[in-house]
Amino acid sequence: MARSRWRGLVWISGDAGEARARAASIWQQRSWQAPCWVGAEHPPECEAAHWLSPARARSHLGGEHDLVVFDTLTAGADFDPDAFGALSGTLRAGGLLLLLTAEGWGRPRAGRPAKGPYLSRLRHRLEMDGSVARWRSGEMPMLPQWSGEESARTSSVEDPDCLTADQAEAVSRLVRLKRRRPLVLTADRGRGKTAALGIACARLLAAGEREILVTAPRPTAVSALFERLAALCPQGERHGNDFVDGSGGRVAFVAPDALAAMAERGDAGGSGSRLLVDEAAAIPASLLGQWLEAFPRIAFATTVHGYEGSGRGFALRFRERLQRQAPDWHEFHLGAPVRWAEGDPLEHLVSDLLLLDAEPSRAAPTTTALVEKAWPRDRLVTDEAALREVFGLLVQAHYRTTPGDLRRLLDEPGLQVSTLDAEGHAQGVIVQGDEGGFDNELAERVARGERRPPGHLLAQSLAAHAGSREALKARLRRVQRIAVHPGRRREGLGRRLLAAALAAARRDGVDLLGASFGAEPGLIAFWQAQGFRAVRLGLSRETSTGEHALMVLAPSSGRGEALVEELAMGFQRLLPTLLAFELKTLDPTVALMLLAEGPSPSLDATDRRDIADVAFGYREPALARPALQALLRQAAVERRDDPTLASLVAWAFQGRDIRWLATNMKVAGRRGVMEQLRKSVARLIEGQVAQGWVES
Repeated sequence: MARSRWRGLVWISGDAGEARARAASIWQQRSWQAPCWVGAEHPPECEAAHWLSPARARSHLGGEHDLVVFDTLTAGADFDPDAFGALSGTLRAGGLLLLLTAEGWGRPRAGRPAKGPYLSRLRHRLEMDGSVARWRSGEMPMLPQWSGEESARTSSVEDPDCLTADQAEAVSRLVRLKRRRPLVLTADRGRGKTAALGIACARLLAAGEREILVTAPRPTAVSALFERLAALCPQGERHGNDFVDGSGGRVAFVAPDALAAMAERGDAGGSGSRLLVDEAAAIPASLLGQWLEAFPRIAFATTVHGYEGSGRGFALRFRERLQRQAPDWHEFHLGAPVRWAEGDPLEHLVSDLLLLDAEPSRAAPTTTALVEKAWPRDRLVTDEAALREVFGLLVQAHYRTTPGDLRRLLDEPGLQVSTLDAEGHAQGVIVQGDEGGFDNELAERVARGERRPPGHLLAQSLAAHAGSREALKARLRRVQRIAVHPGRRREGLGRRLLAAALAAARRDGVDLLGASFGAEPGLIAFWQAQGFRAVRLGLSRETSTGEHALMVLAPSSGRGEALVEELAMGFQRLLPTLLAFELKTLDPTVALMLLAEGPSPSLDATDRRDIADVAFGYREPALARPALQALLRQAAVERRDDPTLASLVAWAFQGRDIRWLATNMKVAGRRGVMEQLRKSVARLIEGQVAQGWVES
């Protein structure tokens, strides 16, 4: 393996004592570089400094190991797909990954079913892969047959700081980044993408750059960036994910939610500013678009196949926006691996086990008949081609799909998976789970926070935030994921999937169909068009996405109709005050779309006079705010996608400051803002004035 610059997996099965003793013997055979034992508890076989709980796996993303022991036998342990995926990528060439499992792992025991379909599939895939070394209880190890030929690097590298020619080219492009010519870097895992960002930062600081901002879904995603930066700028000082070199130049990590707020206030971006976005596939396209507008020099780096998100999904979602906002953008792909050689068997194995490389099937012609198909989990787990298609659709459609989602898809109780197929291939998929249905006593205890039954996200959230006991007692079905093939979008497939889901909910006696998602205008418009109503909006942005979580419901019974009406009207009564305080920085377009679901208030003669005085006179708009708010709620119903109305909402409901309004209206100062406000109000009522809406 070391000669080939490959890595491998050793599957050790047996009782806990025997398997761990075998792992310990391998651990002690040689001086491994930074060996790591992953388990629920610290094992006596290793020092505490080398033990890692699965929950802390992401903290080691920037590290490198020659040996990783993945222990599923420790008391309370289980197979954590996210930890397994993250740590397998930290193994260097010649390294070993030891997987410790029970002998009957993934198989039924004594007439009982296996622990879950997920582990059954995992066991089957391991048994089918010829690169896996097996060490069963009471047997000698069975080693794979490899040629052992030494692998050479695919190309010479002239850059002394880079390990591959691809990495050197990426660094060169990052350093030469031009105004309004964004760079998109894509790579599979282990290609040195994040390290390339760090090398580029070091060179930019050396060239006199004063500040470079970096963002990613989580700080650990850019650990390699700051490690390379510190190594190449030894005169600088690193404090966590903030680095200052000897001359005062700075590289700082800013979380997506904080960066979005800074950009909205005008505290980030502007002439000469530079932003590097790592793992862009795991960040909503709306935020990427905001930063694309704010930062003249920007680079987006993302993993094509990996646990952080799907780069293919990123490309499909974001390419149109890039083309519209920055048509001179360019792209570079890093293909050559850094930590291991081409053909590495562990890379192929982990991608197969965790479906990191899952892709949708081909898009069938639009003339092909569509067939609705339900997938029982035991059938889906035995049809690998269908599973890959379904998971591939989910990955490319959602920015936060992880290996753990595959396990939930196959193992979570009560989950329902349905597809729309054409020519035998999935063109769309919907995943749903049932919630609620609690008796009176349990509903009261959950509402008071005394109990938190797992798997009831919507029901418990509505009880906790809206005080609704009825939401806990009603039967609720939550759409956890819905995805349509990128080649079949805007054909009504999503609408058809939801219509079928509503019909099934009615047949099954379910009261409500609901969903929770990041409040983004395109998604909101889709759910509104299907008759779903907003019932709750998170008061703060999610750190990893920069968006507020929105919950929507549609009734599927008479009981459900009454409950949706109660919850939706309660949300609408609360919304104006939330927009003025807690949701003051919410995207005004989102605020407008939510206001459009509310009641359309009537305007009396005094209201109409006040509005006309603002539009055609010099009345201070703030003194007519109630009338203007009522006018906006009326107009929102028909014009919820009007950017002019969004600016008015930002002023009338959110009280945005003059600086923000001037920047977004593209005018200068308070005078320009007031003039634009008057013109916008005049356009709203000009037709009605001509019809005698007010006396001239």
